[in-house]
Amino acid sequence: MSTPPLFHVATDRLDAAVVTLDGGEGRHAARVRRIRAGERVYLSDGAGRRALCEVTGVAVDALTCSVLERCDVSRPEPWLVVVQALLKGDGAERAVETMTEAGVDEIVPWQADRSIVRWRADRAEKSARRWRETATQAAKQARRAWTPAVADAAGLADVTARVRAAAAAYVLERAGGRSASTLDPPASGDVVVVVGPEGGIAPTELAELTGAGAEPLRLGPTVLRSATAGTVAAAVLLARTPRWR
Repeated sequence: MSTPPLFHVATDRLDAAVVTLDGGEGRHAARVRRIRAGERVYLSDGAGRRALCEVTGVAVDALTCSVLERCDVSRPEPWLVVVQALLKGDGAERAVETMTEAGVDEIVPWQADRSIVRWRADRAEKSARRWRETATQAAKQARRAWTPAVADAAGLADVTARVRAAAAAYVLERAGGRSASTLDPPASGDVVVVVGPEGGIAPTELAELTGAGAEPLRLGPTVLRSATAGTVAAAVLLARTPRWR
């Protein structure tokens, strides 16, 4: 039996016994997904509240949903943050999509020294919005009650501040470092993983990150693209926490 699809609504609407799914979400459900009366759907606010509903009515661009049960999904612990160096082409969207599906809770776009892509003032807001839209769609596909937050583009000072404040922090480093298979990440607090660009993290950046407390980490014998490294790291880390047990 397939899992009911998930759609987003405002938090306060989930308190009602009957919820009308309209707007862009309702239009997608009725016209694209062709949801019919009698089918079940999940409605979520993307911040932990989720309701299982039965569709009792279908309009051209809206659904009427009768709430069967509600639940509040606790904030994930540990909270996994991936600092992702900016990527060119569709690599960025692919990275955000797969990290969201794997369970990453927050994604921080990082303007690393060796990043080919540059988010200038005129494109930073548009690019960040595209990352957020990708995370939202991927979270719905994955049936996640929590949609990952996507921060504004960060510089090295912002990243090192996150590293210092984290319960544990790792920087992916191909040339050496501890094997990911030996990790014992904390069960709570922020766990930060820093992923560099295709050209690697510059020595000065690596020194700043390790000086702030990030531990160099290697994932395995193969060389991963920047667009896939964050997802692999997330899977390894989450498998070693209560979240995947």
